[in-house]
Amino acid sequence: MTQDQAHYLGNVMRLPQGAEVAVFNGIQGEWRASIAQLGKRGGSVACLDRIAPQRDPPDLWLVFAPIKKARTDFIVEKAVELGAARILPVQTDFTNAERIRRDRLQAHAVEAAEQSAGTFVPEVADLQPLARLLADWPADRALWWADEGSAAAADAPKTLADPAPAPAAVLIGPEGGFSPAERARLAALPFIRRLSLGPRILRADTAAVAALTLWQARHGDWV
Repeated sequence: MTQDQAHYLGNVMRLPQGAEVAVFNGIQGEWRASIAQLGKRGGSVACLDRIAPQRDPPDLWLVFAPIKKARTDFIVEKAVELGAARILPVQTDFTNAERIRRDRLQAHAVEAAEQSAGTFVPEVADLQPLARLLADWPADRALWWADEGSAAAADAPKTLADPAPAPAAVLIGPEGGFSPAERARLAALPFIRRLSLGPRILRADTAAVAALTLWQARHGDWV
């Protein structure tokens, strides 16, 4: 285990050597384990037996434009809880954040998986320009564009009845939305699906939660 994990178990949770904990590695499910060693530089556990099978999320990605630090943390945390398989931050014309701390966001993803009793931690990718992401986008993956200029909320269930629900991704724009040039490019792409999130304009972090929830309820492992 890492130094931070050892510190948390020994100094925050005050668990002694020999105490039992639940562990997972994202591949082999959840295991009952015993703390074998705790130290300032890290520690180790001994796996005893598997208590739950591996639970992988649906093949759903979240693509979003980073916003303020705490709200970006919130988006990553909730994406993990809601079952995103991969998280991809993108730079758009109106994105306020010019850089992210990928390692910090990945740590948030790990914590969110632990707190939600998950056994899968999605990768948080490096920040990249939206144009580059779209140029390399896999043609067989539908990209659900949460378009604030889309039709009324009544159209959302009909839009979500796409015949090929996965692999898929949800695209959430920045504060202020996408630029006219970005909107025109998105509208012309063959893999784009428009997704209405209702008659009100949502904040970017709220939109991410709403879009992931809609997709999961229709096509994901909530069904």
